[in-house]
Amino acid sequence: MSVIRKLNMYLVKYLCFVQRKFLTMAKKSVKLYTDNVIEAFYDAIRNNSLDRLHIPHSDVYYVRAACEARYGRKFTLKHVEEAMKAEGWTDGD
Repeated sequence: MSVIRKLNMYLVKYLCFVQRKFLTMAKKSVKLYTDNVIEAFYDAIRNNSLDRLHIPHSDVYYVRAACEARYGRKFTLKHVEEAMKAEGWTDGD
């Protein structure tokens, strides 16, 4: 297995760990609203700010894809997540 593939597998596992650990924190002080989640994740690692990183719930990605397919235009993760919350959706907090 190539070094790059091993590194990618490690990063995916670490990202899942970070999601479980930090997205269930009682206090989220900063929300990440960018479609470049992986770049923001690497920036947070580099800046030692994982405790402030918000990665949208997987439901947000599915709803965004469905809305984009239905309406034929792009939506930001922030827009979709805010609309879902306005309709009563919670991410388990």
